[in-house]
Amino acid sequence: MLYPIMTSSRTVSDLSGIWDFKLDNGRGFEEKWYEKPLSDPMTMPVPASYNDLKEGISFRDHYGWVFYQRTISLPAFILRTQRVALRCDAVTHHAKIYLNGELICEHFGGFLPFETEIGGMLRDGGNLLTIAVDNVIDYTTLPVGGTAPMMGGGLPGGPGGQAGVRKKVNHPNFDFFNYCGITRPVRLVTTPKAYIRDITLKSDVDFREDGADARIHYCVERAGEAAEGTPCRVYLYDREGNKAAEAEGPKGVLEVRGVKLWQPLAAYLYTVKAVYGEDVYELPYGVRTVRVEGTKFLINEKPFYFKGYGKHEDTFPNGRGMNLAMYVKDISLMKWQGANSFRCSHYPYSEEMMRLADEEGIVVVDETTAVGVNFDFGGGANFNGQRVKTYDKEHGIKTFEHHLQVIRDLIARDKNHACVVMWNIANEPDSYSEGAYEYFKPLYDLAKELDPEKRPCTLTSVQSAGGPSTDISAKLSDVICLNRYYGWYFGGPDLEGPAQVLRAELKEWEKTGKPLMFTEYGADTVMGMHDTTPVMYTEEYQVDYYKMNNAIFDEFPFVVGEQIWNFADFATSQSLLRIQGNKKGLFTRDRKPKLAAHYFRERWHKIPDFGYKV
Repeated sequence: MLYPIMTSSRTVSDLSGIWDFKLDNGRGFEEKWYEKPLSDPMTMPVPASYNDLKEGISFRDHYGWVFYQRTISLPAFILRTQRVALRCDAVTHHAKIYLNGELICEHFGGFLPFETEIGGMLRDGGNLLTIAVDNVIDYTTLPVGGTAPMMGGGLPGGPGGQAGVRKKVNHPNFDFFNYCGITRPVRLVTTPKAYIRDITLKSDVDFREDGADARIHYCVERAGEAAEGTPCRVYLYDREGNKAAEAEGPKGVLEVRGVKLWQPLAAYLYTVKAVYGEDVYELPYGVRTVRVEGTKFLINEKPFYFKGYGKHEDTFPNGRGMNLAMYVKDISLMKWQGANSFRCSHYPYSEEMMRLADEEGIVVVDETTAVGVNFDFGGGANFNGQRVKTYDKEHGIKTFEHHLQVIRDLIARDKNHACVVMWNIANEPDSYSEGAYEYFKPLYDLAKELDPEKRPCTLTSVQSAGGPSTDISAKLSDVICLNRYYGWYFGGPDLEGPAQVLRAELKEWEKTGKPLMFTEYGADTVMGMHDTTPVMYTEEYQVDYYKMNNAIFDEFPFVVGEQIWNFADFATSQSLLRIQGNKKGLFTRDRKPKLAAHYFRERWHKIPDFGYKV
């Protein structure tokens, strides 16, 4: 799906602003709130998660539907001559779109864009737009919801493990807050009646001693009615605006002699311009190669070392809502530390963040919304009080078809991004139980089939998965990605024993002959908590924890990266194990550095992006 931009043939009307808003009282659909202006509405900004924007637990932890509403209109000459679509970048998690009281679109999944054509439905003057949003998570959704708190707590005897409590609440089978609402922009997008639906790009690079040449294969997908023989031309411009190549036809090749490559932390972006009849579309594009060879991860044929983080789109009070200022600040902090990468944990990030990573040269591991596909996680594994296997055909996970669709939509959105070097199929799934291989093998196959670049695929492996003899990642993943907490959840506060176990596990993974990176390792740390003897939750313990882990990583040449958990503290559901959220960040939630941030700044500036341990 193409990112919405203004061109000589296209307009974009951003509907961001203050909308009317109302929590469903259980009768919203029965009383047809979508047919008329909401009575006694609240104010609510779009885009943003709604949870932290009004006061009270009942609001923050609302369960079920909410209604957003505003009026929209477009000039009559646009309606006469242009195709008009309503585009939602992300509505978490289930959306129903109504225009003038009529249901026009429904979408499942809260982190990827969708659009619907509305030109023929708009009236002269104002039109009532209502977006109903459901935040319920369960065994059919991604991310997954359980029947009891993941982190424990509550008492037996009632729904969700809380005695006598019958109030419905969400139980995330994941350790981050279930922020919801219209979290990314809503736009009206217009194109000519005959238009460019999509563009797919793929580069072949011939490396020479004195440079490189590239063949950029392109495919322009067209739609709408057009006269027979309507021309399609594609142009490539360098950063200074000079034409570097051109070709004719909906499919073809752009030949570039002496191509300038997109490099980590040294980005170079060309502009691809497609013209089809009256329609014009432009997109930034970086030329680079990615592949795995033996135990090396190669970018532009050089062995790359990942230095960075798992992150979250999490700020106060936006929640998961788009925050452009913080995107820029976060990448500035990454570069201050000498980092070169991050993982989109645990959902696709905004298109604005992906485009910024392209421009800044930040390497990205792109992840689906498949978090919580594991019934071994605490209370999330219970079904009417009984332990259930993840892939139990009757009571187990019901996410497979949705998982397939998420992969289709993610690759359709992000396939042309130079920053994306690997697809992560799932975070900490049950990759070790009966049925896991049958569940995941088709997902890997689909990603490889759909991606024009055939990027490496992986899953981030939970510690309970064990080693390569039990974890299906050993068979399916191109790169082994481990989430490990030796010295925190496993063995802490002792660091000597966990170090021995970590070293022993790595010796087993080394036998697979595949590159391995750590996609999570960390320790909760409360900013300002210090002690002369490092104890858990102090800033000193966090530094010692990382020093132990990193020393062992450095012993193994097949370890190709370290992405700590987490870049910054983030919000979670309440529990006895969380002190106003997860405190594993190198930075606080408002981006103040802890001692470990300075430790990694010193370490990462000494580690080269290419050729480390080679």
